[in-house]
Amino acid sequence: MSTSSSSPLIFVLLLAAAATTVSATDHIVGANRGWNPGVNYTLWANNHTFYTGDLISFRYLKTQYNVFEVNQTGYDNCTTEGAVGNWTSGKDFILLDKAKRYYFICGTGGCFNGMKVSVLVHPLPSPPSSAVGAGHSPAENSAATGRRRRGSAVAVVGAVAALLASIWSGSVWIL
Repeated sequence: MSTSSSSPLIFVLLLAAAATTVSATDHIVGANRGWNPGVNYTLWANNHTFYTGDLISFRYLKTQYNVFEVNQTGYDNCTTEGAVGNWTSGKDFILLDKAKRYYFICGTGGCFNGMKVSVLVHPLPSPPSSAVGAGHSPAENSAATGRRRRGSAVAVVGAVAALLASIWSGSVWIL
């Protein structure tokens, strides 16, 4: 098989796509219970760490519920007045693009039955330093380990993307 001149470009594009995909987490609201009345979304949110670039997704019956992004007053009072976003597909993926607190409610009355969630989005952590020193606290070491895991996942996906690009372009040798 011959290798085309576009192979390096395809490799770079696959690598960039793989790195982008791995760096964001999709947080499915309510996990397997979805966006429905009677779920403790405060507990759900407290068990997740949100970073800029992550997604929050809502799964629900689109004929019964919806999602509004509101301010704290709208969240506290279950009102959609002044909403900054509104989704109705039943499978909504919302980019958390800023480090701030986000407030989401159901605007069809479900908010009064607990269908509201507030999430605090943190800035992305700094890249890990060359070594985690012994003088750091356990919390700092734990945070650094989490950042390394995310970086390792990017490296693994990058390697897989490189292999797939090589196979696709016909430039890999199989022994």
